[in-house]
Amino acid sequence: MLDINSIKDYKLFNADCFDKLKEIPDKSINLILCDPPYNLANYSTGNMNFSWRAEINNDVAEWDEKVLDPADLVQEFKRIIKPDGNIFIFTSYNLIGKYHEVFDPEFDTFQFMVWHKTNPIPNIRKSSFLNSCELIVCLWNKGHTWNFTKQNEMHNFIESPICMGSERLKNPKHPSQKPVKILEHIINIASNENDIVLDMFMGVGSTGAAALNLNRRFIGIELDKEYYNAAVKRLKAHKKSSAAISEKQYA
Repeated sequence: MLDINSIKDYKLFNADCFDKLKEIPDKSINLILCDPPYNLANYSTGNMNFSWRAEINNDVAEWDEKVLDPADLVQEFKRIIKPDGNIFIFTSYNLIGKYHEVFDPEFDTFQFMVWHKTNPIPNIRKSSFLNSCELIVCLWNKGHTWNFTKQNEMHNFIESPICMGSERLKNPKHPSQKPVKILEHIINIASNENDIVLDMFMGVGSTGAAALNLNRRFIGIELDKEYYNAAVKRLKAHKKSSAAISEKQYA
């Protein structure tokens, strides 16, 4: 079993999450914040290439071609989450009903958030709405940790651009890298300092960066070796940067 108490800042694993989750002790995680595959491969219209701009990637990635069944997450999530813990799962319109079907009977509360992307990928063909929203499943039991702030800051509708500029990793480029700003908002309201945040679909480590920014501890699991290596590099750099700032403050 993983020794949770030995984690001072973060612990990363290059592994299949369905195997690694079995090593996490019962009722040891304060917040699960993850971004599993959306099962959108069957809806793809194919990549579109242009001479005047970067291609539009409608195929997402190869890892999305393997179907994820939300039912496969239920028992392990229930087992590892603390009684006062919270679960937030990024998803899409095609899976929200399946998440509700399997998770709603298992938790006191099933809600959802909407993330509105203010700069979505354009619809060049003008054939439908812009794909500007993603959904976030929210789960908890009575007595859960909840840092309620002002009423106007607690809407289940949040807005931000998709990752751009220096925040967006170029190599490797993860097609669904989430903005740290959005992740920090969730971590702030759903956990406390020194809590353990788990992301078992870690990607390039954005949840880890957000957790460390807010003085939480982090466990990340990622199957893809390239993404895992990028996350390791990113969080090592974050730790060095934080240490340098701390030394400067107390110099």
